[in-house]
Amino acid sequence: MRKVSIIGSTGTIGVNTLDVIRAHPEQFQVFALTANTQVERLYQQCLEFKPQYAVMRDINSANRLREQLSAYDIEILDGSRGLDEVAGADEVDTVMCAIVGAAGLSSTLAAAKSGKNVLLANKEALVMSGHIFMQTVRENNATLIPIDSEHNAIYQCLPESEANNLIKAQCGLTELGIDKILLTGSGGPFRDQPHASLADITPAQAIAHPNWTMGPKISVDSATMMNKGLEYIEARWLFSASEEQLEILVHPESIIHSMVQYCDGSVLAQLGQPDMRTPIAYGLGYPKRINAGVERLDFSQLQSLNFEPANPHRFPAIALAQSAMKAGGTAPAILNAANEIAVDAFLSEQLGFLAITDLIDAVLQQQEVCSASDIETIIAADNQARAIANQWLQEHRA
Repeated sequence: MRKVSIIGSTGTIGVNTLDVIRAHPEQFQVFALTANTQVERLYQQCLEFKPQYAVMRDINSANRLREQLSAYDIEILDGSRGLDEVAGADEVDTVMCAIVGAAGLSSTLAAAKSGKNVLLANKEALVMSGHIFMQTVRENNATLIPIDSEHNAIYQCLPESEANNLIKAQCGLTELGIDKILLTGSGGPFRDQPHASLADITPAQAIAHPNWTMGPKISVDSATMMNKGLEYIEARWLFSASEEQLEILVHPESIIHSMVQYCDGSVLAQLGQPDMRTPIAYGLGYPKRINAGVERLDFSQLQSLNFEPANPHRFPAIALAQSAMKAGGTAPAILNAANEIAVDAFLSEQLGFLAITDLIDAVLQQQEVCSASDIETIIAADNQARAIANQWLQEHRA
């Protein structure tokens, strides 16, 4: 029986994680559930799974949840400290890190510091603090399983006995006979639309992904392809990949989730339905496989699988992410913070769709990059980037 803390249980990844756990009550016990402000959803989850702890990051929301759960033996914590506590608790075996954005950084690091099985669905921990996070994983002998469908696919296509050794920097891609990692992405809902028409894209259109069911922020990142830029940075850190060892491909069908190209000419690909329960079940059950409740692929119905290079002029967000990774230091944290502000402004109809990357580029141009030597420096860079982004937004509001 594995005890699991789900950091961000009310979001898409958290809900899907609970769906997999629901199907395997004999294997998993929920130790803690956490949310930001979604009191009612967390309340219902607590009634069903009866965790020992529930955490609301928002203190007022935590007080409301305490009232609602007063008749139950569930301890309610609040704030970032509460998240860190349940991520690093001695009783916990596995931590699903599923908070979107920089808000998930502290608890993800807490899980790694405590040597847990870390199921990483939070891109920002690696984007903002790649070196520090990977070093923390290695120093504390944590097991790191990426949950993003692309990185999970890459992990599954690595030699089984060497996947963890690669993440722990005990070997490299070349030593494993790997020439290149091929990172796939759907291209989002506007892949084939004329560029000029994108200026009028609405939030409702941007979050309507053709293949995946995701939260609004990640859906917008998919539409701009910033999600692929962030995943590029993730993959560089996760698999110690050089710039030359990583290629981004547009794959509209979202059936091949990523591939690994070997030096003998072989290419191993992980295929599956565009359903996050597959990588979640892989992470929960690792090293065994468990039923994810996902519909099987019917190859007789697959008419074609298409691929094309990711055009940097069509998707400038990718180029911005690659430049930030090359610049190093706090540049990826600056990129991430500016993107969070830009996406939030777009979703609230304060910023046009094409201006999302304009804002990010402006912040990267204005803010000085420094060495990302500690978390305090990274958080300071994040805060400064948000301030610059908000100032730019005031001057260029839609």
